[in-house]
Amino acid sequence: MFATAAFAILVALGLAVARALLGPTVFDRMLAVNSIGNFAILMLAVFGFLTGRPEFLDIGILYALLNVIGTIAVLKFFRFGDLAHSGGEEPSS
Repeated sequence: MFATAAFAILVALGLAVARALLGPTVFDRMLAVNSIGNFAILMLAVFGFLTGRPEFLDIGILYALLNVIGTIAVLKFFRFGDLAHSGGEEPSS
């Protein structure tokens, strides 16, 4: 059962990589990269249960936190053009 789940996650991961490479906009690519991170977390969890080592879930939780922080940082950079921007005023277009 876990082997089937791992195969399905790998197929979805391949589709997300294709979307990241072919996405027409930056936001499509960013969504695909975030999905790749989520699939990696799922693969860690499934691999941990396949090998009988559930402590891989701790690594998955840490990777999820890094994924969220990285996504926020990249979207802030695309929005304001600088990570040091306080976010108080709108950028002049």
